[in-house]
Amino acid sequence: MRRFEKFVLVLSLLLLAGVAQAQDTGADCTLTFDAVWSAATHPTEFPPDPHFSPLIGGSHNDDVAFWEPGGTATTGIQVMAEFGSTGPLTTEVNAAIQAGTADAVISGGSIPVSPGQALANFRLEPSHPLVTVVTMIAPSPDWFLGVHGLSLFDQGSWTAQQVVQLAPYDAGTDSGVSYTSGNNPTVPRGVITQLTGHPFGGSTSLGTFTFNCASDLIFTDGFESGDLLVWSSSQS
Repeated sequence: MRRFEKFVLVLSLLLLAGVAQAQDTGADCTLTFDAVWSAATHPTEFPPDPHFSPLIGGSHNDDVAFWEPGGTATTGIQVMAEFGSTGPLTTEVNAAIQAGTADAVISGGSIPVSPGQALANFRLEPSHPLVTVVTMIAPSPDWFLGVHGLSLFDQGSWTAQQVVQLAPYDAGTDSGVSYTSGNNPTVPRGVITQLTGHPFGGSTSLGTFTFNCASDLIFTDGFESGDLLVWSSSQS
């Protein structure tokens, strides 16, 4: 008997008994970063050696925000946006994990030459259903792409797929105005803002984040023994 057929048989018996209860648990997710940024999409002063730094972020709840438009960049966001370094932001996520507001660091590949693709695999738990992930636009003064506090849990279940168009952001920590501007710290530090003008006129999207999640369902038989049947929605 195939695994799915066995699952249906056991679940049917539980439902006939009127005691089956389902509970959504964690989800295994993949983030696919597809960069389209090129001289064809953004011809204005397009730089040599266009690339993106490694993906970095974390899973968390709504008691913490690692960045948001209109907010001031943390050291982790500043160093990521200016230099592509993931260390300080990883430290901030780990501090949130210790505080109970985050669950795990999310890290993934880089894109050595844009256009290109990078991946990150991670697990989400119902207690921490939000994701924040960023990557530096390089070269640039302090520009980056990313999502902040994105929920992959909706109306009691995990989102099977979600696609996000990625607009460029300025971290507010360097006052350079072009891709290859020299170091020019912004003092006092400004706020994170979306870039809609020079040099990103025309098409503002530099790519997409596609999140694909496969969740697990746990069915309990409702009896004193509390037997469990676990089924992954990605199985067939």
